[in-house]
Amino acid sequence: MYIDHNRFCINRKIAPNLSIEQFFKLVNRCGINKVELRNDMPSGKVTDDLSALQVNSLADKYGQEIMTINAIYPFNQITAPLLEKTEELLKEARSLGAKSLVLCPLNDNTRIPFEETVIALQTLAPLFEKYGVEGLVEPLGFPGSSLRSAVQSQALIRDAQVPFKIVLDTFHHYLFVEDEADFETTIDIELIGLVHLSGVEDGRIKATLSDEERVMLTTLDRMKNVEQVKRLEKLGYQGIYSFEPFSSVLAGWGEEDIEREIHASIALLND
Repeated sequence: MYIDHNRFCINRKIAPNLSIEQFFKLVNRCGINKVELRNDMPSGKVTDDLSALQVNSLADKYGQEIMTINAIYPFNQITAPLLEKTEELLKEARSLGAKSLVLCPLNDNTRIPFEETVIALQTLAPLFEKYGVEGLVEPLGFPGSSLRSAVQSQALIRDAQVPFKIVLDTFHHYLFVEDEADFETTIDIELIGLVHLSGVEDGRIKATLSDEERVMLTTLDRMKNVEQVKRLEKLGYQGIYSFEPFSSVLAGWGEEDIEREIHASIALLND
């Protein structure tokens, strides 16, 4: 299997201590030209203390395309503050030239009916159309999540008749084993807008795994990312793979560590 470097992306979560310029520069050194920005970094802002103009200038300087901003939460519990927050992030996404905005479901053990989530998608879709930004629904596999299934997320999008796609996260797919049984016959590859990759070596019970255990890909990866990616490629996926580790150990990584882990993960996939 070979995946071209143009299909890889780096989520800023991998570099919590780097400035946006340092991050863009590092990604460029790795031969990658796509990044994801976030609104949950230490600064609490998507662009830290920079203006959209400054970020766009840096993106041009280091040849980076901003693929997404992560994330709207909880997209399936519509409130006035949620709608206001969504519009603010959509404005920011448009000003940064970001292609997509990620939508994450409520994750506090509350069950939200299918129909209510359909209505939420229909409520949000006109805002996304207004700003020319694509919506990417990311099911979370945690036991307490109100939307765990990639297959069900696609069914929601179809029922809502909205032009959204999903983020297929290999970690969350691994947690929700029920999706696996008929995955190849029920998943619609055309409705996958992005794939998030991270690895887990920790041996604890699956149901107790959290973002803290998410690192980069290794030969000890119990989620079998390489096999997951091979299957997606076999099914015809030709989109972007974005590395999104979450563990607090990343705060101790220097730039050389980050670059090493990116190169090693890509080498595993392209072996």
